[in-house]
Amino acid sequence: MGAEETQKEKQNPTGIVNANGIEAEHSDEDEENESVEGGTGGSYEFPSARSYLLPPCPECGRLNVTVTGGEGKKKKKKRKAKKKKPQQSEPPRVGLSKLFPDGKYPEGELQEYKNDNSWRTTSEEKRYLEKIALEDPEETYNNIRRAAEVHRQVRQYARRTIKPGMSMTDIVNMIEDGTRALVEENGLESGVGFPTGVSLNNCAAHYTPNAGDTIVLQQGDVLKVDIGVHVKGRICDSAFTLNFEPTYDTLLEAVKAATDTGVREAGIDVRLGELAGYIQETMESYEVEVNGKVYPVKPLENLSGHSINKYQIHGGKSVLLVKNDDPTKMEEGEYFAIETFGSTGRGRIVESGECSHYARIVDAPHVPLRLTTAKSLLKTINNNFGTLPFCRRYLDRIGESKYLLALNHLVNKGIVQDYPPLCDQRGSMTAQFEHTILLRPTVKEVVSRGDDY
Repeated sequence: MGAEETQKEKQNPTGIVNANGIEAEHSDEDEENESVEGGTGGSYEFPSARSYLLPPCPECGRLNVTVTGGEGKKKKKKRKAKKKKPQQSEPPRVGLSKLFPDGKYPEGELQEYKNDNSWRTTSEEKRYLEKIALEDPEETYNNIRRAAEVHRQVRQYARRTIKPGMSMTDIVNMIEDGTRALVEENGLESGVGFPTGVSLNNCAAHYTPNAGDTIVLQQGDVLKVDIGVHVKGRICDSAFTLNFEPTYDTLLEAVKAATDTGVREAGIDVRLGELAGYIQETMESYEVEVNGKVYPVKPLENLSGHSINKYQIHGGKSVLLVKNDDPTKMEEGEYFAIETFGSTGRGRIVESGECSHYARIVDAPHVPLRLTTAKSLLKTINNNFGTLPFCRRYLDRIGESKYLLALNHLVNKGIVQDYPPLCDQRGSMTAQFEHTILLRPTVKEVVSRGDDY
């Protein structure tokens, strides 16, 4: 340190300067009025670690001094508790808008197109078409993805929960209550896509319990669970099969493999007759042994997958399960339900049992109705279901009663279509697996795919 600085220190040992940089005298009285930041004499903080003399107090004339100590200890900021993300309840009752507040729902499994359509994956033109579709609130893929996410969450709970001893009515109520809650049912905007199918054993499809049904699930049963969810008419249609003994494991394996084959081979410009051949080949490569007897797994030849239109579960194109000469092609932008059924029986179904499923026919001709109750029931159907399938339980739920005569009248007039249970021969067992696919311009999306199947 230089002599000049030493001399200054002697003259002003405190090192105090006023606000203009002029050295100030320091006295014991001044010390009494020094304040650290926050003191009673006023507080000013300067960037250096020195003391500064500030103008005297106008009331008492005393000097106000502030002492700054450089950095010092910083106060720790209290961390705000992070908001926990909403979790799905069990049973599932939390609406999807709370779980996905940004309104973007998970994509399904993406599969690239093969052969002559492989160019679509990188086509700028096709990507642009997808961008337009995503921005259209009516056609956005978010609608089907929302329906599919509801389907996944509801069915995964159902797969964990369904056990022998449960009634068919309890099973469908559990599934449909969950669906309505998660999709945040809102009239024809969103809700159940069709009655939950819980077909047992030789019955392959179109069974759901009517009021008073007393059937209870048994240990040896093979149960097909077919669930539908829709958002703005975009229907996610997907099904699985449950068994509770290993006897028919191979049957389930065969049908699941056949469905996966159908999904893999489907695509833009694929002919429906050829696609059916791939499904048939896969399914018929399996056989089931029951009590020492071997049964070939047969595709149900008069059941099929189908295209899906808005508010219309059967869109007009059929994907049969046995090879045929149908030259119809799958097209860009279409939705399909690829569903396969396998049986240890004849491989052919017939209508059997009390009807529960119905749907208003999309292009039904205008027919004058003289029966007043039929007119009233048709209005109820239009307001609550439109062209979506419904069942008797749904009519009961909205307060309709004594409607069977009117309902049968609408069926006889060709306004409403009935869908009775479809069964193979008694003693046989049937299984079903199904996925909904979307043929996007650039890629095939298996919207209903999940970790379970």
